[in-house]
Amino acid sequence: MPPPPPPPPPQVAPPDHPQLHGVVIITLPPPDQPSKGKTITAYTYTDDPGTPPTPPPPPRRPRSGMDPAAARRPRRVVSPRRAAAMVLVLGAFALAAYYCFYSDVAVQFLGVEEEEVEKERNETRSFLLPLYPKTRQGRALREFGDIKLAAKKIDDGGVRKGVNKLEAKRATSAGTNSTVLLPIKGNVFPDGQYYTSIFVGNPPRPYFLDVDTGSDLTWIQCDAPCTNCAKGPHPLYKPAKEKIVPPRDLLCQELQGDQNYCATCKQCDYEIEYADRSSSMGVLAKDDMHMIATNGGREKLDFVFGCAYDQQGQLLTSPAKTDGILGLSSAAISLPSQLASQGIISNVFGHCITKEPNGGGYMFLGDDYVPRWGMTWAPIRGGPDNLYHTEAQKVNYGDQQLRMHGQAGSSIQVIFDSGSSYTYLPDEIYKKLVTAIKYDYPSFVQDTSDTTLPLCWKADFDVRYLEDVKQFFKPLNLHFGNRWFVIPRTFTILPDDYLIISDKGNVCLGLLNGAEIDHASTLIVGDVSLRGKLVVYDNERRQIGWADSECTKPQPQKGFPFFL
Repeated sequence: MPPPPPPPPPQVAPPDHPQLHGVVIITLPPPDQPSKGKTITAYTYTDDPGTPPTPPPPPRRPRSGMDPAAARRPRRVVSPRRAAAMVLVLGAFALAAYYCFYSDVAVQFLGVEEEEVEKERNETRSFLLPLYPKTRQGRALREFGDIKLAAKKIDDGGVRKGVNKLEAKRATSAGTNSTVLLPIKGNVFPDGQYYTSIFVGNPPRPYFLDVDTGSDLTWIQCDAPCTNCAKGPHPLYKPAKEKIVPPRDLLCQELQGDQNYCATCKQCDYEIEYADRSSSMGVLAKDDMHMIATNGGREKLDFVFGCAYDQQGQLLTSPAKTDGILGLSSAAISLPSQLASQGIISNVFGHCITKEPNGGGYMFLGDDYVPRWGMTWAPIRGGPDNLYHTEAQKVNYGDQQLRMHGQAGSSIQVIFDSGSSYTYLPDEIYKKLVTAIKYDYPSFVQDTSDTTLPLCWKADFDVRYLEDVKQFFKPLNLHFGNRWFVIPRTFTILPDDYLIISDKGNVCLGLLNGAEIDHASTLIVGDVSLRGKLVVYDNERRQIGWADSECTKPQPQKGFPFFL
């Protein structure tokens, strides 16, 4: 009986989907002939059921006489499928990076529920403060313009003395992401200041305040009663007795200094002296500040400010028609720090002043309007005060570097001060700049009868507009080193940003000598050079940033272009 036929081989089901296989064959040279090198062969194929796989070809050995180095070069074979897969993987990585760094969707990846994300978005509030242009008063500017670098003075047993500002005591922010957005108005010439409007009291009353990044304390002219007050646009603020801040208040102690604490006093006194030798004296008060969000929401916070009843110097003769000064330094008593300590904003603010002669601009408190790209950043340097210091490596007028004596390898201290009408240069740099301008343009003759600014030139042709002469001048560049050793960080001051055409048709230099205000080695960037730039003061990351802007309409920054 014949044996039964063997069972048929088991059928192997084809895979559900074609599979990609990669094969790499490495052929080593013979041990006795290492000069022939090794060969690498790579390829891919699919095991499609309808097409049997093609066996790999035998490896090729280098031909006789071929360069061994050429034989050692690998041969790369990339299939269209693999190329497409690589493109998809890279695109996925780029998309993930975009969402992780620049998108609100990253919150969901971190496990936050959609409801919480929506709630956080609804809680975000934006408040706008415009910068207002001021009505021209027909008065020439004083010789050196406004400069509001404040130095506190306090009353200690009847003897006035200057004190250093203490390190600000910052409260922990509640993590909100609101932004106060305020319009700004004003001009450099002829008024020399920019101001915004805030609302204080119950019912809320408006007050116009000079925007000043060089001052700690916000103060409003006050009927306490008033000893010396300028005639402002609004009635004097009149505090109730319960609104006066006692000496034990932490902000009072920060302002005065612990060594001047007065346990028996019933009020917190202060005196501030500015670099232009004007001063303000008063007491601290606490009242409600009202702000309106761009989404219609309202904020009311306890705001500590100066009730100023005695002003001296230029504060009494200023044509600005303002009610006081808005302090924006990094001190704990400044407006941004008070808002941040109550969890309303992050401790970030910025301003954008248009170049239009009668324009204004806007100012924001918070970080919603900080661009996420296109900004140049420089670190804020610490110091005994709360001003916004940074350091420039060099200063160039065109291609000519303006050095200070013994400066080789050292930096130049720079202060950003929106309370200063003009920009002040270190004494040596100022003198070298004036010499360079006179050498380049001998046809411009100084007109000493023009007192608009310390240095005004008369041209040998009719000058009516800045466009008539700006082509004869060069930009002033402040170099803050390189980012990542490659990208230059430069603050450029164009001729438009430092020249003024006076009423007499002369060209006046809006760059002044810092020695005149006891800052012979410091460069102070004032309003004349801050126009046409969005400037951001980030007290969270301790950095100052800037970018060119028309300053006409603020734009909230929510994302990042995918193609960058």
